[in-house]
Amino acid sequence: MPLKPQILGAALHENLTLHSALCRREAGSFQKAIQSGDDVVVACTQEKRLFAEIGQQTVGATSVIKFVNIRETGGWSKDAAGAMPKIAALLAVAHLPDPEPVPTVSYKSAGRLLIIGELDAAERAAELLSDTLEVTLFSMGAGRDGGLQERRYPVLAGQIRHLTGWLGAFELKWERNNPIDLDLCTRCNACLVACPEGAIGFDYQIDSALCKSHRDCVKVCGAAGAIDFNREPVGSSETFDLVLDLRATPAFTQQAPPQGYFRWDGRDSRTLLQVRSLVGEFEKPKFFVYKQKLCAHSRNEKTGCNACIDVCSASAVSSERDRQQIKVNPYLCVGCGACTTVCPSGALTFAYPRASDQGTKIKTLLTTYERAGGRHAALLLHSQEAGARLLGDLGRLAQLDSATRGVPARVLPMALWHTASTGLELWLSAIAYGASQVWLLVTGEEAPQYLDAMRTQMDVAQAILSGLGYQGEHFRILQAKDARDLATLDAQLQADPAQGATKAAGFSVQADKRATLELALDHLVSQAPAHPEVISLPATGSPLGALAINKDTCTLCLSCVNACPAGALQDNPERPQLKFIEKNCVQCGLCVKTCPEKALSLVPQFRLSPQRKEAMVLNEMQPYACIRCGKPFGTLKAIESMLGKLAGHAMFQGAAADRLKMCGDCRVIDLYSADDELKITDIR
Repeated sequence: MPLKPQILGAALHENLTLHSALCRREAGSFQKAIQSGDDVVVACTQEKRLFAEIGQQTVGATSVIKFVNIRETGGWSKDAAGAMPKIAALLAVAHLPDPEPVPTVSYKSAGRLLIIGELDAAERAAELLSDTLEVTLFSMGAGRDGGLQERRYPVLAGQIRHLTGWLGAFELKWERNNPIDLDLCTRCNACLVACPEGAIGFDYQIDSALCKSHRDCVKVCGAAGAIDFNREPVGSSETFDLVLDLRATPAFTQQAPPQGYFRWDGRDSRTLLQVRSLVGEFEKPKFFVYKQKLCAHSRNEKTGCNACIDVCSASAVSSERDRQQIKVNPYLCVGCGACTTVCPSGALTFAYPRASDQGTKIKTLLTTYERAGGRHAALLLHSQEAGARLLGDLGRLAQLDSATRGVPARVLPMALWHTASTGLELWLSAIAYGASQVWLLVTGEEAPQYLDAMRTQMDVAQAILSGLGYQGEHFRILQAKDARDLATLDAQLQADPAQGATKAAGFSVQADKRATLELALDHLVSQAPAHPEVISLPATGSPLGALAINKDTCTLCLSCVNACPAGALQDNPERPQLKFIEKNCVQCGLCVKTCPEKALSLVPQFRLSPQRKEAMVLNEMQPYACIRCGKPFGTLKAIESMLGKLAGHAMFQGAAADRLKMCGDCRVIDLYSADDELKITDIR
C-alpha cells in the first residue's frame, strides 16, 4: 500500500517525509532526527532492536524513540487502499506523551526457594536451580525413585497447614508429625533394613499405616537418635522468597497465583528460567487507587456491593466489614483492572495507566481518524501482548492468503494493559467521541469471571444506547486464540456499522468514574434519535437506577439515609421527608438491606428527564407533636407503630406510655417531676 505523506501530514498537522529503507540505506535520516531532541515516532516495529542500537551509537542522540505498527494492522489488509485515516490515527496516538509515573510496589528476593513435591522429583528440580538459589525441599513422599543417598538439601516433611504470601514473603506453616526427624537422619538406611514391615521408604519417613510398632528401627538408629515414637507433633513455620510446586493440586487455586509462585510439570524449562531470574529487588506499578468514602461495600455491618471481591482473579481484594471497607493487597494485585471496571461508585480506579490517559488515547484515535476522512470507526481493544500478536499474525496472513482480509480499514486497534481494565464509562465515551462500535478481543488468557463482568457491562451500555434510539449492535466480545480464529471473524469485523453520535463530544475523561459516565451520557442524550422518559436496564450489574418504596410499610426511620454511601438518599431537617437523587445512586443495595421494614427495592433504569439530577421526595409523613410542649419530634406513623408494639408491655403502662409520646426534653422533665416515681435518694 503506497503511503500518502501529504494526507497523513495534514491530519497530524506536520510535514512528513516518506522513507522506504530507514533501517538500512536511509539510516542517516533517522540519526539526524534523533539528534533534534524531539520525540521520534518510527512507523515500523519490525526493526525495533536495530533502531535502538543505532540510537545508542549515535552521538548527540537525545530524542525519545517510539514505535507504532501500521503495517500488519493497516497496510497488510485487503482494505489497505482505504486505511490512510486509520494510519493517521495510529501515528497520532504514538505521538502522545508517556503516562506520568505512579507509585510502585517493591519485592525483595534473596533466592530462598521452597520446592514442594515427591522427593525424587524435587531433588531433580533442585539440581537445576541450586547453583543460583538456596533450595529447601518439602517432601510429599519418596516418589518412584526416592531421595538421593547423599543429602544435598534441607528437607522438610509433615502436614502442610498453610502456604501464604508472595515473592519475597511466602510463609509456610506445617506440622512435624513423623517419628523420624529429618534434620537428624543421616540416610544410613539402617532403619529401612531393620523394619520388618517395610514401613520406611526412601523419603525416610515412617508410614503409620504399615508400622506394627516393633521399634527395631529405634534400636538401629541409636547413635543418630533420629527416631522417636513419643515425640509430640510440633507446629513449625518458615519463610521463603520463591515456591516451586510439583504437585498435581496447587497450593493456590485462584486464576492468577501470587508473584513468585510457580507450578512445574517437569518438562517446560521456561518455568525454571523464570524462577532463576527472580533474585534481587523488583518493582511494579501500584495499579489501583482506593477511596474508602466512595465505597459501597459495607455500612453498619451490612454488606452491599461485592463486585470487586467476586471478580478478582488473584484473591487480592478482601472484605473488612468491621471497618466498612474492602482491602486490596498491592502485592497480590496483577493489574488486570477488573475490580475498577465493575466498581459502580468509582471507589476503585485504575492507576496505570490512568483513566484520563486511556481517555486521551481513545479521543485522539477517533478524532484524528475522522479528521483524516475516516467514517464508522470500530474501536478494537486488545491486550498489549497476546492480542497485539494475534493482530500482527492476522496482517501477515492477509499478505500471504488471498482469502483473508486482514484488519479492516475502519477497525482501530488500541492496546490495553489488560482487556478487563475498561468498562462502560470508557466504552460510552468512545461512542460519544465518534466510534460506531467498541469491540473487545479476548485471547483465552482472561479469567472466566472477567468475561462475565464484561458481558454484563456491555449489556447495560447496549441497553442505554438502544433505549436512546441508536440502531445496531455497538458492543461485542471477539474470542480468538490464534490468527486463524481471527480470520474467521472477518464477517463480524466487516459487519454493518452501528449508529453513533452525529457530533463528536469534546469532553475529557475524568479521574472520577461517575463524572466521566455522566459526561458521556449527557452527550449521547443530546444527540439521541429518541428521548423516552425512562430506559429500563438489566437487573444485574447496572450502576444506574432508582428506588421503589412501599409507603405502607415505611416508617421514615431514615436508617437508609445513614447507610447510603453515595449521597443518593437524604432527609429534610425541616420536616419528615425522605429524598432521593437518582443521579447519585450506584445500586449497591445497602439501603435495601438496612431498611428494617423491607420497604425499599432497587429499580435499574436510566431516567432522561432533568428530575434525575434533582432531589425528589420518595416519602413524607405527618409529624408527631409532643403531647407536653407541642414540638414535632417524630412521625405519626412511627410513634403509632411503636405504641402498638409496646401496648401489652408491663413497663409501658400509664404515665410510662405517655412519655413515649413526648420529645426527649419533656420525657426527662416528666420523669424527674413525677410524684409517683421512686427516687434513688428515697432508698435506705
